[in-house]
Amino acid sequence: MITGHITGADLDAHRVELTGYCYRMLGSPFDAEDAVQETMLRAWRAAGRFDERRATLRTWLYSIATNVCLDVLRAAGRRALAADLAPAAVPGSGFGAPLPESAFVSPVPDARVLPAADPAELAVRRETIRLAFVAALQVLPPKQRAVLILRDVLAWSAAEVATLLDSTVPAVNSALQRARAALPSVPHQRQPAGQLDQRLLDRYVHAFTNHDVDALVSLLHEDATMSMPPFSWWLSGRDAIAATMRASDACRGDVLIQVRANGGPAFGQYRDGRPFALLLLTGGPLITSSVAFLGRADLFPLFDLPAGAVASAAPRQRH
Repeated sequence: MITGHITGADLDAHRVELTGYCYRMLGSPFDAEDAVQETMLRAWRAAGRFDERRATLRTWLYSIATNVCLDVLRAAGRRALAADLAPAAVPGSGFGAPLPESAFVSPVPDARVLPAADPAELAVRRETIRLAFVAALQVLPPKQRAVLILRDVLAWSAAEVATLLDSTVPAVNSALQRARAALPSVPHQRQPAGQLDQRLLDRYVHAFTNHDVDALVSLLHEDATMSMPPFSWWLSGRDAIAATMRASDACRGDVLIQVRANGGPAFGQYRDGRPFALLLLTGGPLITSSVAFLGRADLFPLFDLPAGAVASAAPRQRH
């Protein structure tokens, strides 16, 4: 079926990159997919008015997606990481009250936001969907956020961004300057972060599921952090993490199924055969951060992880 001279296949060809853009803007895979769906719907309805002499289909879709995201952000609060919400916890302290899901940047599968690209470009794109970078973007006012993503992540020209935002080149350059000042570490302006070796990840799984704290801690950087949304509670430093892990063996016998999220390795964690958490690791060569999104069974289908029970690795002993 064709509406105007745009087909559904034409629109779908841009879905992955648009989802990546909306995810960086909104910090949630579900909000991003909703925004892209609304973008496609608006584009389909307005296809008869699309004029390829004035803009490419890609530019037109980004313009619609930007407006959709700005509409969403007018009513949304800022999403963040635990470290943005509270000081580091003392080992042994309670988690406190859980916060709503909307308080946190949520993880996204690589496959849903990273379009096919050459290896060098793909490395940069991975860096720009890291949880820490997406959380940092949320600090920026929405229009500055859009300008920085379009200019510094997607490499649009100032003139292209000005046209998209119905603005001027000086205004776009000014917004970009302010955004860069607030967010000085733009991934393409530095070397890509390290990657965690698969052998280290295999050792991590073995140590984690067997509650071998010494082995697990040996894989952590001395300044590693650990957090567990929906709690603002988080730990800073290998020693604090070790002390906390030695106080409980709750992860013994859990099953970890490896996937990819936010440009790095992740695991679906199952306890007693049921979805328990989605665990993201970053670092290289050692682990610098672990973020366990507790109670987020809703994320598992996004990663093609079983939403039901899986066989436990071994009987777990409760104390």
